[in-house]
Amino acid sequence: MFSKRAVLSQFQPRTTSLGLQYVRRSFKSSSGPLLQKTARLDPGLEMPPCDYKPEPYQGISFEHAKEVRKNNLNPALFSYYKNPVFICKGHMQWLWDSDGRRYLDLFAGIVTVSVGHCHPYVTEAAKKQLSNLWHTTNIYYHPTIHEYAELMASKLPGKLKVCYFVNSGSEANDMAILMARAHTGNFDFLSLRNAYHGASPGTLGILAHNTWKLNVPLGFGFYQTMNPDVYQGPWGGANCRDSVAQTDRTCNCAAGQCMASKMYVDQLKDVLVHSTSKKVAGFIAEPIQGVGGSVHLPKGFLKGAYELIRERGGVCISDEVQTGFGRLGSHYWGFETQEVVPDIVTMAKGIGNGFPLAAVVTTPEIAQSFAQAIHFNTYGGNPIASAVGKAVLETIDADGTQKNSEVVGTYFLQELLKVKKEFPDIVGDVRGKGLMIGVEFVTDKESKTPLPPEKFVPIWEDIKDMGVLMGKGGLYGNTLRIKPPMCITKEDVDFGVAALRTALQNYIDGN
Repeated sequence: MFSKRAVLSQFQPRTTSLGLQYVRRSFKSSSGPLLQKTARLDPGLEMPPCDYKPEPYQGISFEHAKEVRKNNLNPALFSYYKNPVFICKGHMQWLWDSDGRRYLDLFAGIVTVSVGHCHPYVTEAAKKQLSNLWHTTNIYYHPTIHEYAELMASKLPGKLKVCYFVNSGSEANDMAILMARAHTGNFDFLSLRNAYHGASPGTLGILAHNTWKLNVPLGFGFYQTMNPDVYQGPWGGANCRDSVAQTDRTCNCAAGQCMASKMYVDQLKDVLVHSTSKKVAGFIAEPIQGVGGSVHLPKGFLKGAYELIRERGGVCISDEVQTGFGRLGSHYWGFETQEVVPDIVTMAKGIGNGFPLAAVVTTPEIAQSFAQAIHFNTYGGNPIASAVGKAVLETIDADGTQKNSEVVGTYFLQELLKVKKEFPDIVGDVRGKGLMIGVEFVTDKESKTPLPPEKFVPIWEDIKDMGVLMGKGGLYGNTLRIKPPMCITKEDVDFGVAALRTALQNYIDGN
């Protein structure tokens, strides 16, 4: 008989340290062939062991897949790496390609795999639901959506108790904008520069990265305020972030105060005074920006911003698509680190551990305003999606995933700060909280000029060739995005940091 406790007990997070063994010009994986490197300096690394052994891959060939991608898939779809990885199997924090090479996944499918690839308890929940009921309209009652909604509501504070289930983060943020306008009767809507909240026609209005925008009308009534970036922005000090990772800037703020935060709030006030009407519909922000390069908002910023928005009749939305579900370690939701409670919360990605699922959670009052017309989503709250989502919430609790994010994430940041000290002229900033981490590369410490792609990409490629997958982001694509499955260990951190250190040394020695 299947037992949740029995399965979960096999996957409790480990926090052992790794004694690195250095060899020349290669590193050994405990499964798959010896991977050869082309860099001049390669003190190769012993990859942490993994007991799981995948079956040999027998599907479509990599070469055939390349042709299909070229001829039959979206031409705007880009691929990571000069020699792309062809991922065929996943297990917890590990991925395997079609040749059996194993990779440490420190990007989690763009911050989406929360409790681990193919986690046995979540997988079993999906299988069980598949055997009972795939789909029926939510106009009928079915058990899983009600079980899931009750459990989800229990995870949120205050009056955030009404759930809307949808299929993606973009869809969730689209709905939140519509919900804010319907409830307030106002139209003007605000977000931060450098923000990414989806790429649908609706969310492109609040998106503030020109790399994602087409030269077509994208709606109106959207305004952006200065991004409160305490590293690259005009204001910021050494104590601005709720994190062990701070900038090198000096800071004269009194204990518990952040003058930089107040300056950025004043910029929002300036936009409200000069660009919007006297009433606004709402404001949306991520507590730590994801696609924007893990920019960590300064302490107190959201509290000040929320006050300004609410004074003008607007509602406040926290985009928890990447920061939610315990990823920041100290709190379950990112907004809690800023000591605020929003009126609407949007979530996706980690909510389903990779299954297409998202949600909007709001108050009964806002939900009632939104009920002026029928709202219905064919697949939102689908039985399988609800079963998976419920299993993810249960697994986060049973595995101690939030605590692991705090302990291992803090250790990760501390180790990266050591790398920053070793390479001060290229590693400009280490930032983040828990397992939501960014490492920004620059041309030199003083100017903080973003390292250009032709110099950044070889470092990033080198890390991949040593068996570690990291994302990249930021407006200039010069920031490593480290957001792994939340089951990683300190041993994995040591391996990932050593790969980064080696890649940086390769870069220094080659320039």
